[in-house]
Amino acid sequence: MPARRAGHARRQRRGRVLVHAAAYAAAIIGAGPFLWSMLTAVKLNRDLYDPAHNPLWFNDPPTADHLVYLWQHTAFRTFAWNTLWIGAAVVAVTLLLATPAGWVLARLRRPWAGHLGMVIFLCYLVPPSVLFLPLSRLIAGLGLQDSAWALVVVYPTMTVPVSVWLLMGFFSAVPRQVEEQARVDGCTRFAAFRWVALPLAVPGLVAVVVLSFVLCASEYLYATAFVARSAGKVLSTGIPTELIGGDLFYWQSLQGAVVLVAVPVAVVFNLLLKRFVAGFTAGAVTLD
Repeated sequence: MPARRAGHARRQRRGRVLVHAAAYAAAIIGAGPFLWSMLTAVKLNRDLYDPAHNPLWFNDPPTADHLVYLWQHTAFRTFAWNTLWIGAAVVAVTLLLATPAGWVLARLRRPWAGHLGMVIFLCYLVPPSVLFLPLSRLIAGLGLQDSAWALVVVYPTMTVPVSVWLLMGFFSAVPRQVEEQARVDGCTRFAAFRWVALPLAVPGLVAVVVLSFVLCASEYLYATAFVARSAGKVLSTGIPTELIGGDLFYWQSLQGAVVLVAVPVAVVFNLLLKRFVAGFTAGAVTLD
């Protein structure tokens, strides 16, 4: 019996070692492109373009000249600011529209409520190239051609459907009896939603905020089609147009932009990671 227990303990230790080794290997592989970008961003030209040099090491001393060029001689700061305020505006519009819609669909006592939520989610799967022409007519009718505000109008067509579906699932996981008890205590339906349902839905709301901002920041087609002037561009379109000209590529500055954008996003994402995961897992429920 002691020998059997010792053998079982050894197998458990080996299993834990293998799991940790696989996790570390996956982390290193996942971080590989980012580490490559960090290395490339501070390499000298003669070090980067010489095929005889080791690409995973500094053969010459690192330099910050390419980061300085990105910061001082391109419109990187303008692109970053445009991305930030456009993303914040789209997130606000998405929350304003998707939160009550998700709550209403989750609380409807109708057999078609779940099907309606599915139809709304299917709108998110429509390719942007299909919606491009009608959205172009809409932007022209509003007089927002070549304006960053055009993206604030267009991007909710991507973020609202998926956010409604996500929040519908999350509100369905919140017990209906909690709101009914609040109404018994004298709250109106809106007050029960405001003071009871919303605080319980914070993880889902955080998930919507992160997902909506990421969708806006990574979108390329609409940002290219609706904004042409440099002062209104966002990072996804501004950086390539500033740092790629014909056959001339400013590789180090391009990779420096990747690092400068990815680091704050990674920090914020890790701060909100627990609520983000809780929001997605709580939304993964079967709707009645």
